[in-house]
Amino acid sequence: MKIDLTDTTAGKINKALVQGRRAIGTPAVGMVLTLVVVTDEENAYDALKAANDASHEHPSRTLVVIRRVSRTPRDRTGSRLDAEVRVGADAGTGETVVLRLYGEVVDHAQSVVLPLLLPDAPVVVWWPVDAPLDPASDPLGALAQRRVTDTYASEQPVRDLAARADAYTPGDTDLSWTRITPWRSMLAAALDQVACEVEAVEVEGEEFNPSCELLAMWLADRLDVPVRRSSSGGPGLTAVRMDTTCGAITLDRADGRLATLSIEGQPERAVALKRRETAELIAEELRRLDPDDTYASALRFGVERLAGPSASAGQEPVAVAVPEEETAKGPAGRSASRTARKVPARKAAAK
Repeated sequence: MKIDLTDTTAGKINKALVQGRRAIGTPAVGMVLTLVVVTDEENAYDALKAANDASHEHPSRTLVVIRRVSRTPRDRTGSRLDAEVRVGADAGTGETVVLRLYGEVVDHAQSVVLPLLLPDAPVVVWWPVDAPLDPASDPLGALAQRRVTDTYASEQPVRDLAARADAYTPGDTDLSWTRITPWRSMLAAALDQVACEVEAVEVEGEEFNPSCELLAMWLADRLDVPVRRSSSGGPGLTAVRMDTTCGAITLDRADGRLATLSIEGQPERAVALKRRETAELIAEELRRLDPDDTYASALRFGVERLAGPSASAGQEPVAVAVPEEETAKGPAGRSASRTARKVPARKAAAK
């Protein structure tokens, strides 16, 4: 069921939601959170489809905020709010409100969204494109317990990763980080099968893919070893190679679907590592709304220690991440440092 409202208010939208629920015979509210999607008209359809698909696992009230560009000075001085209310089959398993903002109200989207939030329920804000560099300081981001961005959609992902590290606030996360959850799980499981030390790592993936940088930073942060970032034709991440005292460990995925895990002294194994849809990524992020400390630690390791001048110039990025303590400690010091940790670095758990 769809209800179109032109030049409306938040109060009228709330009344339309109640009327819609009664019309389809479900007057009770069974949503577990409010998902605010901040996007533009061009990307609204794909974002809304992903949010509706994710709502099958997480019933939610989805508020899609679309800021419309005013073409004349006269339009910019006025304000108008149009809304499309969807309930029932048109809104997944929750409720959807598409908000189109015109004129001065574009700069005050939080005042429109605030009255529409579910009471006593968590709020998640997702920017599919054009995310702020400091999501927590954004007026809409300040309403949320969890703020989801996607550096993959950025024109300069390496720059944005560095900026997000400086501005990180507990509750921030990135779909580029969510994409590497299966890789982190598989690599951690592979290291649990061997009793040896990792000496060096190479992460290979397509150029300007921030998931490659995040995986490299995670490995460098957890293993405390040099990590080399190299470029390939993709799609996405293509391989991780770890040199250990027992031989090489390689996780190679050339086609974006099926990977091969090779461990010295063991037969090769095929593992499923398909590239996931946006709806799956959003559903994963909505399962846990507490701060992601592992992401924070990897992000703060410093993307500038992975991406050298060649990456920003559009050439093949070949960079080595060397932990700050390595020069002073040497190999023996690194081994002692790992021993002193509560959990061995090679058994770093995945998200």
